[in-house]
Amino acid sequence: MVDNTIIHFEIPADNVEKLMKFYKELFKWKFEKVQWMDYWLIETVPVDERGQPIRQGVNGGMYKKESREDAPRNYIWVESVDDCIKRIEALGGKVIVPKQEIPQTGWTAMAVDPDGNVFGIFQRM
Repeated sequence: MVDNTIIHFEIPADNVEKLMKFYKELFKWKFEKVQWMDYWLIETVPVDERGQPIRQGVNGGMYKKESREDAPRNYIWVESVDDCIKRIEALGGKVIVPKQEIPQTGWTAMAVDPDGNVFGIFQRM
């Protein structure tokens, strides 16, 4: 059973190093570079050996902005990305990034709600 809660957030940055420094000093967040892409994981709460939070909280990521329209995003944990995509479209939303695999982690897709707010969905392997 999945709770459909926010499981991950992303912060786009014009200058990744500068913004990481800001959040490190402000909140004491930890950052770790992902080896296979230009992406940094943000640890706001400690994680176990599988990378899952060991206490209540949400961890996230940071990446270099691709466009001026990039804005922070939340990812919602879903049972099935495929089923959720169908429900998004039936309810008037639109999928803007189709289902894709995150190696050894799960699947994700990006959508916009009927008001144009961008959000992601995530299904664990």
